[in-house]
Amino acid sequence: MRSQSEPAAAEPGAIARPPLVRELLLVAGLFLVYKFGRQLATGHTAEALHNAHRIWDLERTLHLPSEVDVQSALLHGDTLVHVANTYYATVHFPATLAFLVWLYLKRPAHYVWARRVLALVTAAALVLPFTFPLAPPRMLAASGLIDTARVYGPSVYGPPSSDHLSNQFAAMPSLHFGWALMVAIGLIVATRSRRRWLWLLHPAVTLLVIVGTANHYWLDAIIATAMLGAALAVIHPPHRTATTAGRGTRHLVTEEPALVGAGR
Repeated sequence: MRSQSEPAAAEPGAIARPPLVRELLLVAGLFLVYKFGRQLATGHTAEALHNAHRIWDLERTLHLPSEVDVQSALLHGDTLVHVANTYYATVHFPATLAFLVWLYLKRPAHYVWARRVLALVTAAALVLPFTFPLAPPRMLAASGLIDTARVYGPSVYGPPSSDHLSNQFAAMPSLHFGWALMVAIGLIVATRSRRRWLWLLHPAVTLLVIVGTANHYWLDAIIATAMLGAALAVIHPPHRTATTAGRGTRHLVTEEPALVGAGR
C-alpha cells in the first residue's frame, strides 16, 4: 500500500506552466521587437507617401467603405473622438499583455500557443516596412482626413521628422488590429462561456478606432487578418478538454503543437 504522503503521479498529457522568468524575458522581447524593430525601416518618406496614394486608389477601386465616413461619425462630438484617441493610445499594449498573463495563469497550454502566434505575426509584420513603407491616411492630403490625435488629443506620435520612438511609415499591417483579433480568438478558444463571443467587440472597436483616427487604412487591417490567419494555420491550438477550457482544477492538454524552428 502506498503512503498517503507519497506524491501523486503526473497525469498523462499534463503540461507544466512555463518558467516565469523565461516567459517574462520572451514576452518583453516580443514587445521590444515590435516597438523598436520597426525603427530600423525609418525614412523613405517619398516612397511611403507614394504607396499611400496607391493604397488609397486601390481601396476606391475595390469599393471599400470610405475611411472618411468613419471619421465623420467620430467627429460628431469632441468626447467621442477623444475616447477613440485614448483607446488607440492606451488599450493596445495593456490588453495584449493582460491576455497573455491570464492565459499563463489559467490556461498555460493556450498561453504557449498564443505567444507563438503573436510572435510569428509580429516578426512577419516587421518585414513589410522594409519592402513597402506606407504613410498613414492622416498624412495623405488626398484622403481629406485629419489627424484626430493631434487636433483633439491625446497623441502618441510627434512630427515624423523628430519622432525617434516609432516608425510612422509602417502603417501596414496594422498590429493594433492583428493583436486585438488574436486576443479575441484566443479567449474564445480557451474558454467555454456562452458570452465569450463578445470578445470580438475588442477587434471591432479597434478597427473603427484605427480607421476613424486616420492611423490606418482598411487594407492595413485586412493584411493583418490574412497574416494572422496564416499563423493560425501553422500553429494549432491545444485540443479542448474539460480542463483546458476551464473546468476542473488542473491544466491538462494533449501533446503540445510543434512549430518547426520555434521554441516556447
